[in-house]
Formats: sequence, C-alpha cells, structure tokens
Amino acid sequence: MNRTRRVKILATLGPASNTPGMIEKLTLAGADVFRINMSHASHDIMRQTVAHIRSVEEKLGYPIGIMADMQGPKHRLGKFEGGELDVKPGDTITFDSDPTPGNATRVNLPHPEILEAMQPGHRMLINDGKVSLEVLESGKDWAKAKIISGTWLADRKGVNLPDSELASGALTKKDLADLDAALAAKVDWIALSFIQRPDDLAEARKIVKGRAGILAKIEKPQAVERLDEIIDMADAIMVARGDLGVEMPLEVVPSIQKKMIRKCRRAGTPVVVATQMLESMIHAPVPTRAEVSDVANAVYEGADAVMLSAESAAGDYPQEAVSTMNSIADAIEKDKGYLDVIAGQRPEPDATSADAISFAASEIASTLDLRAVVCFTASGSTALRVSRTRPAKPILALSPVPETARRLTMLWGTKCILSPDAEDLKDVIDKACRRAADEEMADPGDRIIVVAGVPLKTPGSTNMLRIAYVNDAGQGAQHR
Repeated sequence: MNRTRRVKILATLGPASNTPGMIEKLTLAGADVFRINMSHASHDIMRQTVAHIRSVEEKLGYPIGIMADMQGPKHRLGKFEGGELDVKPGDTITFDSDPTPGNATRVNLPHPEILEAMQPGHRMLINDGKVSLEVLESGKDWAKAKIISGTWLADRKGVNLPDSELASGALTKKDLADLDAALAAKVDWIALSFIQRPDDLAEARKIVKGRAGILAKIEKPQAVERLDEIIDMADAIMVARGDLGVEMPLEVVPSIQKKMIRKCRRAGTPVVVATQMLESMIHAPVPTRAEVSDVANAVYEGADAVMLSAESAAGDYPQEAVSTMNSIADAIEKDKGYLDVIAGQRPEPDATSADAISFAASEIASTLDLRAVVCFTASGSTALRVSRTRPAKPILALSPVPETARRLTMLWGTKCILSPDAEDLKDVIDKACRRAADEEMADPGDRIIVVAGVPLKTPGSTNMLRIAYVNDAGQGAQHR
C-alpha cells in the first residue's frame, strides 16, 4: 500500500468484483475508492458490498473510500404496437401523454416534465443519439418532431434532451430511497446524476447534512453552462463523458474535459474523469493504444482520479483493468516532464492565510528538497488546500476522523492515515515524523514540513507550518 502514484483510481464494483477476495485484489492492484452503481445494485447488495469493503479495509489497515452513485432521472419512450418502428429522415412523429401503444404517427412519452419543457427547435436524442429529432410544434402535453437522422425506434428506448431544461430536480423517488440507504450504510461519497443547476445539489445537501461528500456528475449541457456555480456547491466533480458525449457533439467533449479540470483545480475541488477509459478491457486483457493515451491525458491534466466502470464491475478482467490503469498512471508520473506540466497549471493562491500557508508549504518542500508534506486535518480542508497546489513532494494526511480519512482517498497526491489527535504542538511534530517514517515516506535524518491549524482541533484554521527532522526514534525536532 506504499504507493507513490498521485492520481487516484476509482473502480466500480459489480457482479465480476463485489466479493471480499476480489475487492482485496483490486485494492492491492491500485484501487483507492470503490463505486457502487445504484442503477443496478439493490439496497441489500449495496449494504453487503459496503460490509465487504470495510472488512478489506480493516484487514489492510488503510482507509478505503466508498461512493454510492445515484441513478438520477431516466427518461424513456413508451411502447409501440409492434414493439418497434422503422423511420427515415423527414418523417414526423408526435410524442404525447396517451399511454396506449404507439404507431407510425405517435408514441407515448410518459414524462410530463419533458412535454412541458420541449419547445420548437429543441433537439431530441433517442437510444444514445442513434436517432436525432427536432421539435416542430409543442403544446402542454404533446410535441411534434421531425426525424433528422436514424432509422429505428423501439419500446422503452432512452431519451436525451440537450436543449430542454426540466423543472424536475435531479433526485427521483428511487434516488431518495437509495440516498437514505446509502447514508445509513455510511458511504463516504454520494454521486448525483444528471445535474442541471446548483439547486439540484442544494436539495441533496439538505438530506445529506455533511454525512458524506457530494459529487456532481456533469452530463448535461445545462450543467456545463453553470459549471462555476455547481463547482461552488459541490465537494467533487465528475467529468461523466458518457451522457455528455450523447448530449453534446463528441468533438467538444475533450475541450470540456480540460476546461472542467482547470476550473476544479483553480477552485480546489477534486475532479474525476470517467467513462470508457479502458473500455476494451471489458473483454480483452490489454487496452488499446488510444485508451492508454486517454488515461495518460487525464493524468497530465492533473485530474484527482480516473474511473473504471464496466471494466471492473462486469468485465472479464477486473483486476487486470485496475492494474493496467495503475501502471499507466505510474509511468506518466515518472515522466520528467510530468511535474513541469502540473506546476505550469498551478492556480494562484486565494488571499487567505490558509491558502498562503498551503502554497508556502509546497514551495518550501520543493526548494529544500524535503521528503514530504504532512497535514493534520479533522475536516479535510487542510489536505484539500495542500493538494490544490499539486506539490512535487508526497502529501501525508493525518486525521483522527475515520470519515475524513476515507473521503480524502480521492484526493490527488494524498496518502490518508487514521491517526489519534495531537495534544499539543510538540505532539503534532512528533506524530508527523513518526508516521512519515512508519509509512516509509521519510528516513532518519530526512526533513519533512508539517502543516496544521492552531489552536488545534479547530476545523478550517490552517495557519501553521514547521520543518522537522526525523530522527532514529521516529520522533521530530522542530527546525527553524
């Protein structure tokens, strides 16, 4: 578990991987956080999976993060008389609230919020964009649209609306039940799907009440347009390229990814890059060259984490997929130009003492060639600030709060350790040096830099840094 890799790996669990033995293998192969997809997992399976992860965590002695990913609103067509319908560009079809099976002229769309939102000129995408339509006319409970491209419609195919903002929120009745169950199971992160606006996160925050971090999945153009506001409201962001690539032109998704990562780095908000990163490894033991480049680009851009979906959840090679992603990230980070690229994108510090201290710690560690930056943090804010600077030296985060240590497992460059709270400043230095030595991040005679808040046990009060020697006993001595 003595990893030097800075970017974190988020692996989805599913039928191929949600046993204690495989979870341990994936952790040792490089997984830092595990995702449970509530689109497929029942509450019983979710609780069982959480228990398996916690048993592996206890065995290995290191915190492991758990994310429960809410399904979000799923919009689908009704049914056709024959189960399907052949269409061609130029054909028109009316979508309405009538539940009877559809035909060549009309079909049920059992989502009144969609029918209310659609306006002439809006686009409709059906079956992951295989059929594209343009709305010609609309009323309170109907909309007439023309086929632009595509040849086939069928029962219950998914509907995407890139131009229409729906009045409904991001949490469905199923999501609310799943959210309660996930919080009761004490997961560390809640991922919200199909976010459109900051209010969608506000609704979730009222329910979560700080019991888990909230990650906003950016999948819709409306969310991209309000990205700054959403970043301000979220604890983390995911570049969810699957639906984003359906609702927006594929050629703009890479630039959106880069923009999102830059904005998140500037704000100090962890950012995850997801979807089809090693897709071919669902059924192949090795990835394509293009997939290797895709993962490498996310690492070079400074993403906090990269994610595996079906590769680790339902694929034939879950352990190999994690190991491959770990190897790619490790190789990129050993490139001599990697840290130069990361440093060149470093945001300016905010005009606060906490940010100034964090940036100073990063610069001092590099200038004096110290072995590590050690953070004491109860809430996680100190580690977040230091990680935002993307220091050249590794970060060791010590927290007395298990929930904080687990949540920080998704943070770039940060090794998270559960550690008893310090009693005074001398104890801070001693614990920092001892744990740095224990975790093989420093040897006797090496120096580290310690960042904390004084008075101790005051969340958000980062205002102190010290340089300390690690001596033979693993103790520290303050060094001016």
